[in-house]
Amino acid sequence: MKMRNYNKTGFLGTYFDRDAVIKLARLAGILGWVFLGFYVYMTLIAVVQYMTFVLSGAIAFETMPFIDRLSIPNSFIQQLIPGVVYFILMRAVEQILLIFLDVEDNSRRAARTQSGN
Repeated sequence: MKMRNYNKTGFLGTYFDRDAVIKLARLAGILGWVFLGFYVYMTLIAVVQYMTFVLSGAIAFETMPFIDRLSIPNSFIQQLIPGVVYFILMRAVEQILLIFLDVEDNSRRAARTQSGN
């Protein structure tokens, strides 16, 4: 991406490269999807492995207490929760970085219009 040429306003409140921040925001968004995909994959593997044990007879529901039967789906949900949290956090980081860029851009516009008066 090419750097945009802005009019000189005398506003020196920026110490970063706009393109680098956009790339970092995109990377955060992509990492969020990667984390979510990894945890969904690991959860699916655990579910398939559990179903294989059930179908092969290695786990018998007859001898299992009712409370233990209720906790089985809970373990799969617990395995997925960190991936969802990481996904939400990384997407939030992406959006926060983009909001900061918008705030900085609006500050530059305000400085330009104020210096023009």
